[in-house]
Amino acid sequence: MAERIKIAIIGGGTAGWMTAAALASLATDRICDLVLVESEAIGTVGVGEATIPAIKDFNDLLGIPERDFMRFTQATFKLGIEFSGWGRQNTSYIHPFGTFGDTIAGSDFHQQWLRFSHSAETKPLEAYSLAVQMCRHNRFKFPGRKSGEDTIATDSRFAYAYHFDAGLYARYLRLFSERKGVRRIEGRITGAQLNRDSGDIEGVLLKSGQRIDADYFIDCSGFRSLLLGERLGVRYESWKHWLPCDSAVAMPSERNPELPPVTRATAKAVGWQWQIPLQHRTGNGLVFQSGLMSEDEAVTSLQQSVGGHSGSRPRVIHFEAGKRSCSWYKNCIAIGLAAGFLEPLESTSIYLIQSAIAHFLALLPGKLAPPQLVREFNRQVDLEYERARDFIILHYHLNQRDDSELWHYCRSMNIPDSLRGRIDAFRKRGYIEQYRFGLFAPPSWLSVMMGQGLMPEKADPLSATVDTTLAQRTMAEQFEAVQQALGTMVSSREFVGNYCATAPMETAALETTK
Repeated sequence: MAERIKIAIIGGGTAGWMTAAALASLATDRICDLVLVESEAIGTVGVGEATIPAIKDFNDLLGIPERDFMRFTQATFKLGIEFSGWGRQNTSYIHPFGTFGDTIAGSDFHQQWLRFSHSAETKPLEAYSLAVQMCRHNRFKFPGRKSGEDTIATDSRFAYAYHFDAGLYARYLRLFSERKGVRRIEGRITGAQLNRDSGDIEGVLLKSGQRIDADYFIDCSGFRSLLLGERLGVRYESWKHWLPCDSAVAMPSERNPELPPVTRATAKAVGWQWQIPLQHRTGNGLVFQSGLMSEDEAVTSLQQSVGGHSGSRPRVIHFEAGKRSCSWYKNCIAIGLAAGFLEPLESTSIYLIQSAIAHFLALLPGKLAPPQLVREFNRQVDLEYERARDFIILHYHLNQRDDSELWHYCRSMNIPDSLRGRIDAFRKRGYIEQYRFGLFAPPSWLSVMMGQGLMPEKADPLSATVDTTLAQRTMAEQFEAVQQALGTMVSSREFVGNYCATAPMETAALETTK
C-alpha cells in the first residue's frame, strides 16, 4: 500500500477553501492528513463574485446541492457578460455562455451569417443566440437536453454560471470541508523552515510557536505569495505592458430587484466598471490605471456612478497583472492570487483556482514528486493563464475609443504572437481555432471580436457550397426557435424567487457571519 501524504493549505479565502473542499471530497483515500492554516486577522480580496459555467461542474463534482449553495451565498444566475463601450462608445454586446445558432449542413453558423449578412431577412448575429436574448430580456430557465442524436434543442445551446458573495462562498466551503474532516488551524504564519539539502519546505512556523509539518504546502496566501514568492523566491512575470490597469476600487450598493442574469462591464475613460447583481446587494467596482486617476478620484467616480446607499466604505486594491514563473516549485504549489492575477473582466479568477486544483488532483504524487509531474503541472497551468490573458487583452486591443491615453495605448500596443495569430485568422476568413481543453470556446471569441467591430474580410469559401435556400430557411427557423423558447420563460427575478430566494431573516443572519 502506497504511503499516504500530508498536505498543508496555507491561507483560506476562496482559493484555500476550494482546495480543501476538493481534496477532502476527491482524494481522502490518498491523504493521511489535511490541514488548513489561516488567520481571521488577515482579510481576503473577495471581489470575484462573478463566475463562468465551470464552477457548476466543480460544485456538482463535490456533491454540493445547488439550491442550498445559492441560498447560502445569496447567488443569482449568470448567462453572460454585457460589454458596454468597449468597441465604440455607446455600443453594447454580450458574451454569452452559449452558441450563436447551430451548424447548417456542416458549416459553422457564423459563416452562413456572414454569407447573408447584407440580406434584409438576416437578423443581427445576437438574435440567433438564446443566451444573449435571455440576458437582454432578463429571462431564465435551466438548459434543456439534446432532443436526439442528429438535432439539438434550442434550449440546450447555453450553459449558466452564478453571481455570488465570494466571502459567503468561502464560508460555505469551510463548513463543507470541516464536515469532511479538514482540520483548520487559526494562526498567523511568521516563517517557513527549509531543508538544507533539498530546499523543500519542512514546516511553517506560527506566531503561537506551533510548527506545521507536511509533505506538500499549498500556498493560498493571496497577493503576498508567502511561500512560493517570498520564501522560495519564485519570480513574478509582469504582464502590465499588455494589461496596464493596476488598481481597483470596490463597493456594494442596493440590490437590483430585477436580478438580471448578466454581469455588466462598462468601459470608462481610464478603465472599466463592473456591476454584479446578488440577491441581497449589487457588487460594484472600478478597475483603473493609477497613473491616469488617483484613488480619491476613482472612489468619487464609482460612488457617483453607483448612487444609492452603500453599507460599507469603498475598498482600494492594487495589483499587477501577471503570474509566477512557475506555480509548483520544490514541494510548494501556489493556487489563486499566490500564483498570479488577471483582472476580473471575464470572471476567470475562480476558474483559474478550479483548474489548478483539477491539474493537481490529476497529477497527485506520492511523498516525493517526480520532476516530470511538476513540469506537466506547470505547463498546464501556464497554458490556462496565457489563454485567459490573451482573451482579456483582446478586449483592450480591439477598442475603438478615443477618450484617453489608456485606450490609444492598448489599441496600438504589441500583443502576444498567440493572440495576433488568432486575430489575423479571424480577420481573413472568420476562422476560430477550437481549443481541445480549457478556455475559451469559439462562440466566446466570436462574440468579442465581432462585438467590438472586427469583421472578417470574407466568409469561409466552403460556406458557399451550402444550398442558398436551405441556409436561409434554416437561419429563419433558428431565429424563430429562439423567439419561441424565450416566450416560454419567466423573468430571472421570478425564477430566483421560486428556486433559491433567501428569506430576510436568513440574510441578516448570514451578514453577521462575514
